[in-house]
Amino acid sequence: MPYPEIRPRRLRRNAAVRRLVSETRVDPANLVVPMFVKEGLTEPRTIASLPGVLQHSRDSLRKAAAEAVEAGVGGIMLFGVPERRDATGSGGIDPGGILNVAIRDVVAEVGDATVVMSDLCLDEFTSHGHCGLLTPGGEVDNDATLASYAEMAVAQATAGVGVVGPSGMMDGQVGVVRRALDAAGHQDVAVLAYAVKYASAFYGPFRDAVESALEGDRRTYQQDPTNLRESLREVELDVAEGADMVMVKPALPYLDVVSAVRAAVDVPVAAYQVSGEYAMVEAAAANGWIDRERVMLETLTSIRRAGAQIILTYWAVEAAQLLRQRY
Repeated sequence: MPYPEIRPRRLRRNAAVRRLVSETRVDPANLVVPMFVKEGLTEPRTIASLPGVLQHSRDSLRKAAAEAVEAGVGGIMLFGVPERRDATGSGGIDPGGILNVAIRDVVAEVGDATVVMSDLCLDEFTSHGHCGLLTPGGEVDNDATLASYAEMAVAQATAGVGVVGPSGMMDGQVGVVRRALDAAGHQDVAVLAYAVKYASAFYGPFRDAVESALEGDRRTYQQDPTNLRESLREVELDVAEGADMVMVKPALPYLDVVSAVRAAVDVPVAAYQVSGEYAMVEAAAANGWIDRERVMLETLTSIRRAGAQIILTYWAVEAAQLLRQRY
């Protein structure tokens, strides 16, 4: 039909109509908030490169977890920052290590009111900052690392976590973790596979948050940012090994990857809006260059529209509160 009979603007005429015909909606339950807990702190500590994000003490972590539940977020992803590190990352396996203690604290605080998740990787606990054990020549030893991941998974499950997130990009990590959990009687603990994790320049503020000791880079095990087909292969392998959910990390620079992964699998797809994505928006907003709240929600909507059912974001609690007011 010729103009003016066709007028798409009719469906944009006011907020009520726009809401009625909205094709994509972010719900608080879609959001997962990453939280950092640092061993030995008595008060929470700010992170300069992540405005508004804290290194928590055990007490402040429990309070923050309760606040997240009140906001209606879908989950909490825990990261531990130990006082001491060693070459094997033994603090990640130790039942008394800060991450396992934090899992017990948060589960005791919130129970089943939200999904308690934990990062399953050695990088926060190793003195060299890599995600695995090193050979004498300084290379990451894939198969030796898998044995440590299996122990770490069981330790986290024993602490009460609901979902483990193997994030080290070791070949075979999902299958090893799944078998270890099942053998230890933790068949109900789910695996959120960091199936697609790029060797990205967007991780800098996160490394401040966990006080990373990284020497060198992770390009021999994290993916090359130029590759898409490789991501689909990684996802296919992880699903075959027993992944309950798969994740793409980072999110905004890889929305095409999120969309391709969503089309390729029938398990839930997550995307991690990483620290650099968050920090760029916060910095621009602090300079008055953008509308912070609108940009925050627009970025989350774009990730959801690309196909991610679950979004890990440092804005999760604030965004959830805003979304509940809106809808």
